[in-house]
Amino acid sequence: MNLRTKIVALAVAPLLIALVLVALAVRHQERDLAQRERALIEQTYMAQRRSELRSYVELAVSTVRPLYDAGLDDEATRTEALRRLAALDYGDDGYFFVYDLQGRSLMHSRQPDLVGRNLWELRDSQGRFTIQDLLARARAGGGYVEYQWRKPSSAQTAPKLGYVTALPRWNWMVGTGLYLDDIEATMQTLDRQVSLNVTTTMLWIAGIAALCLGVVSATGLLLNLSEHRIAEAKLRLLARQVVQSQEEERGHLARELHDGTSQTLVSAKLLIESAVDALERAQQNAPPALGKALQRLNESLAEVRRISHRLRPALLDTLGLPAALERLAAEFGEEGAVHAAVAVEGLPRELTEEVKTALFRVTQEALTNVRKHAQARQVRIALDFSDDRVRLEVADDGVGFDVEAMQLDPKRGIGLRNMRERVASVGGRLEMRSGSGGTTIVADVPAHSLELA
Repeated sequence: MNLRTKIVALAVAPLLIALVLVALAVRHQERDLAQRERALIEQTYMAQRRSELRSYVELAVSTVRPLYDAGLDDEATRTEALRRLAALDYGDDGYFFVYDLQGRSLMHSRQPDLVGRNLWELRDSQGRFTIQDLLARARAGGGYVEYQWRKPSSAQTAPKLGYVTALPRWNWMVGTGLYLDDIEATMQTLDRQVSLNVTTTMLWIAGIAALCLGVVSATGLLLNLSEHRIAEAKLRLLARQVVQSQEEERGHLARELHDGTSQTLVSAKLLIESAVDALERAQQNAPPALGKALQRLNESLAEVRRISHRLRPALLDTLGLPAALERLAAEFGEEGAVHAAVAVEGLPRELTEEVKTALFRVTQEALTNVRKHAQARQVRIALDFSDDRVRLEVADDGVGFDVEAMQLDPKRGIGLRNMRERVASVGGRLEMRSGSGGTTIVADVPAHSLELA
């Protein structure tokens, strides 16, 4: 076995092992993270829906509370109460309904044909006694009931979550509900995205593996390039995730990339340098591709370190948020024509892992939006430490956008919603102001969220 064959054999064996392990890790991590993200989104969605419903009903009851508390039970008083409730709505599919405790409909703003009818025996598509279940919950002090009901905007039956409460002296049940068919559409979109990400990752793995194996077999040069690119593709996909639980996975992957992949690349580089040296000592001309391979490996090593830093910058854990933001701004300025500056005010303090990670990711997302959409020339990042809070402000001088329209459009503004959810998860508040003079994003985290455990 000649020297060239030995080099190829030594390069191919660790490459194949690395490819198999990385592919298995990518597939496992993608599916595991997708399942956890799906469960978290669904849980958060339902909690928000329940809180929203209860607030709506409390608001509705408060509009008739003065009439109810006045002790008047005459027909004119009740008619006025029904008129006030009928005037309340919150969108095409958001309305209130009133039944007496015997199941007769007293007010239904979207289906007036039901008013006056006794719906005690009404069943939904699953055979449940809809009105009886609602009345039972109202008599028990109020609460939530899931049932099927016709959706006004589509005229189709859809799952609905209702909240009801009782006004005993008037013999009334007051309630409202939110349709749940949009959560299933959201989950299906998420599943499609996860499936696409997995497929894309697998295609990357297959393509890079074929390329690297071909080059290694022909020249014995590019041993670890495919492993590096596979790790890069995998880490880039993971970097798009915004759920807090994934930060631990990002840190873990960054360490694995630095301690594992970098060492393998260095090993391959040393093997190729050794091969070149051996050929020169044997007075044989080294193939020109060997020099190119060494150059590619050096570039790969630098790229591995850069990707590791982007996944989880070491400065964030070692020197804290200000240093990490300064480094982020410097990298942002080097990558384009937009100048970014960081200003730190007040006395920097130690922040919890969750707070500094959330603020760092918000800055990352804001800079990404500036680069893609703002057409700005300058970006200012201000971090203000005070006794009662920490405040992050990212401002640019770009073209701006319609904040309200962006938030209402379900197909756009995902990054903005992710920023708001990140700040809210650590007990903070996010404000956005945008116009022709630029865009400003402000994240405020109060003192009680900054205390270290």
